[in-house]
Amino acid sequence: IIYIANTKMGKPYKWGSIGPNSFDCSGFTSYIYQNGAGINLPRTSVAQSKVGSKISRNQLKSGDLVFFNTSGKGISHVGMYIGNSKFIHASTSKGVRIDSLNSSYYKSRFVSASRIIK
Repeated sequence: IIYIANTKMGKPYKWGSIGPNSFDCSGFTSYIYQNGAGINLPRTSVAQSKVGSKISRNQLKSGDLVFFNTSGKGISHVGMYIGNSKFIHASTSKGVRIDSLNSSYYKSRFVSASRIIK
């Protein structure tokens, strides 16, 4: 799934899009899980946050989903952890990219994480 995710680097963000040439955040995670592991995820970040096994931030492994409150109204963004405190996601402003969980923006907005692949 990390390979599939990396092939989409730089693709633009488009609300409601599920790929393959543009994505919103949950469309991106749905796409990479379906095409990289044959796993169907729910369509929204909130619904995706309810599947898999809840894990703490210090238990993160590559492939885990990470959830954020970017709207001030609960979970509103999702990405996939890729190791070394980094995650790949479809950013509203910059499209598919890699960011750090330790950046001030994402660190303060981190809500939870889930393991989909055991």
